[in-house]
Amino acid sequence: MPKLTRAEAVRAVRNPLAFIADHWTPQDRTVRRAALSAVVMSVVIVVTGGAVRLTSSGLGCPTWPKCSDQSLTATSEMGFHSAIEFSNRMLTYVLCAAVGWAIIAARSAKPWRRSVTRLGWAQFWIVMGNAVLGGIVVLVGLNPYTVAAHFLLSTTLITVAVLTWQRIREGDEAPRPLVGKAVVQLTWLLVVAAGALIAVGTVVSGAGRHAGDSSEVERIPVDWSMIAQLHADFAWVVVALTAALWFVLKAVDAPVGPLHRARDLFLILLGQGVIGYVQYFTHTPEILVGLHMFGATLVWIGVLRVLLSLRERPVTGAGIPAQSEDAALTAV
Repeated sequence: MPKLTRAEAVRAVRNPLAFIADHWTPQDRTVRRAALSAVVMSVVIVVTGGAVRLTSSGLGCPTWPKCSDQSLTATSEMGFHSAIEFSNRMLTYVLCAAVGWAIIAARSAKPWRRSVTRLGWAQFWIVMGNAVLGGIVVLVGLNPYTVAAHFLLSTTLITVAVLTWQRIREGDEAPRPLVGKAVVQLTWLLVVAAGALIAVGTVVSGAGRHAGDSSEVERIPVDWSMIAQLHADFAWVVVALTAALWFVLKAVDAPVGPLHRARDLFLILLGQGVIGYVQYFTHTPEILVGLHMFGATLVWIGVLRVLLSLRERPVTGAGIPAQSEDAALTAV
């Protein structure tokens, strides 16, 4: 390992990301894979969080940030539920590592694109905020409103992670639309409907039987069958809008990118719908609820990919020299 001068050592301590960028230039595929790893982990943390609730392990660690008043970690005496809850907490560090890897790779790419790095930092702060919110969820005894907020903030993380992954694969020029304004408006309507679908889904969970712990846990005081029916209605609206969008894209002879993304979303929705109806008529077995949560993340990613496919950003050779932007990075 090469020896560092005093000046280099000081610089490495003051601005480690700039120091790494000066000594390492990742390949484009490395940067893309780093961004994709953050997307994958943002989905994994949602699924494992669902597993905590579905195994009634939400209060397996009854306090936060320690697992119990006597121990920072789960112990064998605390049992199965504490191991599940603590394992999910540890996965937050894996998520942080994935996001950190994406930030380092984006910062070290040549030329440095500050907009992409900022998206990476946005992911980091969302993770930190959601970790604190997760602690609040435990401290208030799995209050369903905080649980819903926890899931919605995780969906925000997925949104920023997907946007980062997309931005890494395109340039910094102004976006150029590939379809007409009417198609864009229809797609935004689809985005709003999908967002409402996910929000209502959190109410369904908050009013349902999977409270997250075997003890008495507060539930959202609404009729579960009624809110589940409203959730299904929104699902059909999203399906109809997706089908309409695909037909419109075909009619206007849109590029294959938007067509393929709309087709993919439609297939995801079909699978999610089947799982949703089966779990409803079989009284929400845990395995199907978990699959439905995973499907919800795929639906949202599919919607985002449809929206992002409607424009392109050409790649140019212009960029920001990394060595001239150290102060800006420190500010970020």
